[in-house]
Amino acid sequence: MKRILMAVAMALLVSQGYAQKNAKKVLFVILDGIPADVLDSVATPNIDKISAVGGYTKASMGGEVGGYSQTPTISAVGYNSLLTGVWANKHNVWGNSIKKPNYNYWTIFRMLKESDPSKKTAIFSTWLDNRTKLVGANLPETGPFIFDYYFDGMELDSLNFPHGDDRTFIYKIDEAVSKEAASYIQTEAPDMSWMYLEYSDDMGHSFGNSPQMIDGVEKADVQIGRVWEAIQHREKAFGEDWLIVITTDHGRSADGFGHGGQTQRERTIWIVTNSKNTNAHFEETPQMVDILPSIANHMGLSIPKKIAMELDGSPFIGPVAASSLKAELTNGEIKMNWKSLAKGQKGKVWVSTTNNFKTGGLDNYWLVGDVNLDDEQKTFSLNGTQSEIFKVVLETPAGYLNYWVVK
Repeated sequence: MKRILMAVAMALLVSQGYAQKNAKKVLFVILDGIPADVLDSVATPNIDKISAVGGYTKASMGGEVGGYSQTPTISAVGYNSLLTGVWANKHNVWGNSIKKPNYNYWTIFRMLKESDPSKKTAIFSTWLDNRTKLVGANLPETGPFIFDYYFDGMELDSLNFPHGDDRTFIYKIDEAVSKEAASYIQTEAPDMSWMYLEYSDDMGHSFGNSPQMIDGVEKADVQIGRVWEAIQHREKAFGEDWLIVITTDHGRSADGFGHGGQTQRERTIWIVTNSKNTNAHFEETPQMVDILPSIANHMGLSIPKKIAMELDGSPFIGPVAASSLKAELTNGEIKMNWKSLAKGQKGKVWVSTTNNFKTGGLDNYWLVGDVNLDDEQKTFSLNGTQSEIFKVVLETPAGYLNYWVVK
């Protein structure tokens, strides 16, 4: 009898997605092309419920204006900046054609699988290229990384989703995607999932600042409500520890029709999360690239040092010691400055004159010395060293910050 009961219990466990109390899970969501000022002005009761648990903040997409990391405020570019935690100068996606991504910069999905192959991943997307090109599923260059479950490609199905200029078919696909995401999360609870919805961006491109744009946001909020209910079910029924992060990939031009440039409205995005463990960086203006290290902190994910030293973001969830590193070369010296977010902590400064990581190699770093993070600055001599690039890394007790000085 005991064996029978154990077999039944195991069967129930399997049917409920290997439920484990306090298991760390994450769903990140991109709602395409919703400016922060529009989200602020539209009724979004479901998104509001999530932010009431955790928080809401305005954020930034686009790297440093006029600097080496300036990144177009374009959809696929934004998605990949989230997925890899680096700007376009590294991940090499500059537009929606996704010509030649640099897969040496791993996505958060690959980091998870490389760390623990038993972890389950899923994607629910209204755009097939998110899986096949950006994440690079099934490609030799990515490992090859393979999703445990995917639900996408329906934009290519004109039989079941007849195409029309009003883009209603995209809304119907978003509906199917959000319903499948909610259902799969509730029953299978993958460890890491991505849901992408497109319709709100289509309304912006078609109608600009308009009632149609507002309607697109309201529809997206309903779709968010579905996955939020599924997450709440998992937490209540199985005691899992879920993180949801919702963002958008870019803002819009003044009239609402376009995007891609570096105006304040195009760069201003937003982040909503249920996390109660947000830190001081969340109260600043976090960036798109900050989402990856935040997810990693929630998951307890150990990122290989050579990758962590390349990440452009600072976590807004969990431990953080510093942010906003910058450096400049003047008269043979490098002047660094940063913002300290933790009192009384020390760090180390590292410098490399190579960029072998770009092609899959290792960079040679030398230790400049220790710093007190409270000082928020450091100047050091290069002792005559010449290079086209100096990769400056500030190592802190909570991770790494990096900045390039490029001639």
